[in-house]
Amino acid sequence: MKATLAVCVHRFDSNLSRVATKVTGAFWTGERLKLRSLKITLPERGPEVLFGPHDQNIKYLESLLSVRVGGRGAELIVEGDEADVAIVERILKDFGQLFNEGRAPSANELRDAFKQIADDRTSSLRELLTGQKRINPAGRKQVTARGPNQKRYLEAIENNDLVFGIGPAGTGKTFLAVAMAVQYLMSKRVNRIVLARPAVEAGEKLGFLPGDLQDKVDPYLRPLYDALFDLMDFERVTKFMEKRVIEVAPLAFMRGRTLADAFIILDEAQNTTSEQMKMFLTRIGFGSKAVITGDVTQIDLPSGRKSGLVEAQRVVNNIEGIVFIQFDERDVVRHQLVQMIVRAYDEHNKKINL
Repeated sequence: MKATLAVCVHRFDSNLSRVATKVTGAFWTGERLKLRSLKITLPERGPEVLFGPHDQNIKYLESLLSVRVGGRGAELIVEGDEADVAIVERILKDFGQLFNEGRAPSANELRDAFKQIADDRTSSLRELLTGQKRINPAGRKQVTARGPNQKRYLEAIENNDLVFGIGPAGTGKTFLAVAMAVQYLMSKRVNRIVLARPAVEAGEKLGFLPGDLQDKVDPYLRPLYDALFDLMDFERVTKFMEKRVIEVAPLAFMRGRTLADAFIILDEAQNTTSEQMKMFLTRIGFGSKAVITGDVTQIDLPSGRKSGLVEAQRVVNNIEGIVFIQFDERDVVRHQLVQMIVRAYDEHNKKINL
């Protein structure tokens, strides 16, 4: 844990009425800031959990807000922008109460909550750690919504028969859909899971692949297998696939079928053609639920081919019972750099389109 309090340094420019405040290790320049210092005492051993290994949790919080957090023992001192200090005060009070109740959040839970609070300042640590929708599909791994859009996504899947999840890589679109599918299967709300994906190469020509038909299409479907094996043990997945309770197949294999009492997921839907998307949407039978995921910024179709996902957003958007959930870079739950990369590409594309 940090042993000393970092000094808050500020520099005023009377002519411009602006201030540069060194609160996160680098100068931040903006409108005049109101600075505040806060002292707060946490329960014994609370700071150890809060700060995390090598102070990683608190450093992450400092990177999200214009504050510095330090202190000795159970007493912490927070300095920085008045509005951000107020947010940290709420976080620390919630943390102290939860810790006294015997709830010691993991480092990942804390960092996820910090990020969500920084994005949505009306959120509270208590609400995020105790009120989030949690599912445990197969008794192996508990899955929790990370952020308001993921929560809306899970609720939309629960309450609607056809849901589109559209957004950049790393926002949990496919993983959450597979988690819900596994939960529906294990609770016997559906009889099978069908996972489909268009077999389109991401800008590469791989040539002829060795093996039988399944060997040839498996590389395209690997992300779906990864999600399944992350949620269920290998033996169970293998058994379900042998019995065709779980089917992972290229989209082309869907033509002519009617899928009843099934949880159907179409992944990488931005690489479907208009004809393929219409074909898939008309496969849904009675008692089935379908989730379609994709990222319209990563279309790998040949030049001149229209994306079925882009078209579907215009064609079926107003049909009752169909819900579109839009994700953005704030929902990225991979490495922090992924969020920054997505934002950089978005800004680059906006400049090109000006």
